[in-house]
Amino acid sequence: MGQARDRPDVGPDAVLDPRVIDPDQELVSFEGLGDAEIAQIVHVLAAMRNWREAEQEISFRSRNEMKLNETDMKALRFLVAAKNQGVLVTPSGLADHLHISTASTTKLLDRLEQAGHIQRGPHPTDRRALVITITQQTHEQVRDSVGRMHAHRFDVAASLTPREREVVIRFLERLVETDPGAADESETAQGATGPG
Repeated sequence: MGQARDRPDVGPDAVLDPRVIDPDQELVSFEGLGDAEIAQIVHVLAAMRNWREAEQEISFRSRNEMKLNETDMKALRFLVAAKNQGVLVTPSGLADHLHISTASTTKLLDRLEQAGHIQRGPHPTDRRALVITITQQTHEQVRDSVGRMHAHRFDVAASLTPREREVVIRFLERLVETDPGAADESETAQGATGPG
C-alpha cells in the first residue's frame, strides 16, 4: 500500500497523475519525488496531450478543407517538398515514402488527379515511368495551410537556446523509445536486413 499523501483534485489532468491513477505505485514509481515535482511532471504530460490534440485538430481542419484523408495529405506534402527541391516523383517513389502498396498508390493517384490536385506525365528520361506533379493551386493551398503552421512551429523551436533544443530532442527521442511497437518494428527491420 502506498504512503498517504495529499491527493490532487480530480480534474482534466487527473488521468495523467500517478497519485490518482496508480496510488499504490504498481506501475509508476514516484518514490522520492515531492508533490511539486510530480505536479510539474504531470504538467509536462498535460502540455504534450494539449499539443497532440491541437495538432490533430489542425490536421483535421486542413484535410477537411481540402476534402482529403491523412494519406492524401502526406502525399501532397511530399510532392510540395519534392517540387521545392526539383526532385521528380514517380508512383513507386511515392509508394515507398507512404509505405503503401502499388495498388493503393494507384487508387490514391486516381483520387488526387480526379480532384485536380496532381497531374501525371511522362518521365523525361525513362519512357516506362510516370512523373507525378502537384498542381500550382494545390501547391499554394498546402503551402498556405501546412506551411504556415510549420513556420510557427519553426519559430517556437528557434526561440529556444541550443541547449534547450538538445533537451527537447533527447526528451522526445526517449519518448519514442517507450513505444514497444516502435522497438518491435526496428528489430523486425534489422532482422530483415541482417546485421549491419
